Amino acid sequence: MHTHHSALGLAVSSRPDQPVTLIRPHAARRAARYFVEKFQGRPMYAVKANPSQDLLAILFESGVTHFDVASIAEVRLVARTLPEATLCFMHPVKAEEAIAEAYFTHGVRTFSLDSHEELEKILRATKHATDLTLCVRLRVSSDHSKLSLAAKFGADPREAPALLFAVRQAADALGICFHVGSQAMTPAAYRQAMERVRQAIVEAAVTVDVIDVGGGFPSVYPGMEPPALDAYFRAIHDAFESLPISYSAELWCEPGRALCAEYASVLVRVEKRRGNELYINDGAYGSLFDAAHVGWRFPVRLVRETVSNVRDMEFSFYGPTCDDLDHMAGPFLLPGDVKAGDYIEIGMLGAYGSAMRTAFNGFGSTETVVVTDEPMATAYGEAPAEPAASGNVVTL
Repeated sequence: MHTHHSALGLAVSSRPDQPVTLIRPHAARRAARYFVEKFQGRPMYAVKANPSQDLLAILFESGVTHFDVASIAEVRLVARTLPEATLCFMHPVKAEEAIAEAYFTHGVRTFSLDSHEELEKILRATKHATDLTLCVRLRVSSDHSKLSLAAKFGADPREAPALLFAVRQAADALGICFHVGSQAMTPAAYRQAMERVRQAIVEAAVTVDVIDVGGGFPSVYPGMEPPALDAYFRAIHDAFESLPISYSAELWCEPGRALCAEYASVLVRVEKRRGNELYINDGAYGSLFDAAHVGWRFPVRLVRETVSNVRDMEFSFYGPTCDDLDHMAGPFLLPGDVKAGDYIEIGMLGAYGSAMRTAFNGFGSTETVVVTDEPMATAYGEAPAEPAASGNVVTL
């Protein structure tokens, strides 16, 4: 794998005609160490955010030894890549065959569920194993998050007490988990969810061994500048300490985006300009799924040897496929003289950018290159010193 200092070095030396994924291993290491050292519990990487084997190895080497897997394919991937890792099967609805393989072949002992039916399925598939950690997922609000995860999973407040009691009878260790949604913009999201946990414990009158606050820890994007992660960690720990739980209970979390967003970006080429619309060689069916389908505004910068002095203007992007849905509305701020043949780096794509990529319409192959400069934004310490940024554009 080639290494360059920055996107500019790659663009100048290679003039790539296909999108290039730029990875920053040092950014992933920094994020992992931050969670390992500052979160007062166990961080568990949510593999769905980016299942890259290289990234998994970086996180493991940096102290993240537990992994939240959501499918048997993810179980196999992590087990094959990191045989010493601990896997937790945290999808609340699983195939019985997947549960059995995870338990008997891959040594998985932790499973989540949100119904009596799923409890019965887990017990059947594991032949009523007595060494299970079973985490009941509660439905909590996603009001404070940019992407909701409140509709699909989670036991209703009326169902939770009976379910917790039933799981307590079957499990070696009982856990409660929840997910406040992706990109939670305030620690209040976790405080509110922990109150729901308190209510469920009191109503069920059970001893709880694990509290898993899920994911939702935010990264920094244009127009989305959350409080420091330390504020989230303090709010979670304070709420955890006040819960009526076992003195030896463990605190877990499942960061995905927060551990990998800064790990990768993509370098694209402008193939055509039409007014304030730029036709680029990656898009909705590639790295930019979120930009197209949920209106996510990723940071962008013009990658050009000569600095542009032209005022920024708002652009939208079209991807390379023949589909009108391959459109990223933005707005993305770039110098007004951007033109065909220019390169643009689109940042903070380490989370979901690679995971959502397809080869639709014959597009989608990308080279991967290591770069050693800083990501466009960081949640881990001071903002990058170079290059200087204004809004969501940086000109090199």
